Amino acid sequence: MNNTVQRLENVKKLQAKRWENEDHWDAINDLLIKELDEILLIEPENTSALTNIGAIYSDMGENEIALEYLKKALSLGSEDKNLFVNLTIVMIYMEKHQSEYLEYLEDVEEKVENPLTFKAHFEPQSR
Repeated sequence: MNNTVQRLENVKKLQAKRWENEDHWDAINDLLIKELDEILLIEPENTSALTNIGAIYSDMGENEIALEYLKKALSLGSEDKNLFVNLTIVMIYMEKHQSEYLEYLEDVEEKVENPLTFKAHFEPQSR
C-alpha cells in the first residue's frame, strides 16, 4: 500500500477520535495539521490532504486558511464530495452570500465521497 494512502487513512482515524477526546482537542488538531503538512511537503498537489487540512482548519474556526486549502484542491480538479461539502460549510461560516456557495451545494449530490477524506463539522448555531 502507498505510504501516503496509509498516512491519510491514519489521519482519518485520528480525526474521528477528536470528538471522543475533547479534552485533547487542540493537541489532536496540532498532530493532524503536522501530519497533513508533511504529506503536502512531499505531495503538494494531494487533493485528499488539502481537503482534510481545510476541514481541520474549519473545525478550528480558521476559515480563511481553510478556504485557501480547499480552493487549491478545487483548482487541482478534485471531484470529491467532501471537498464540495467543506467549501459550502466554510463559506457559510464566513457569512458569504448564498450565491457564492450555491454552485458547490448544487454539485454535491452528483459527487462521490473519497474514502481518504472527511467533512468539516457543521453546527450553524455554534458560531
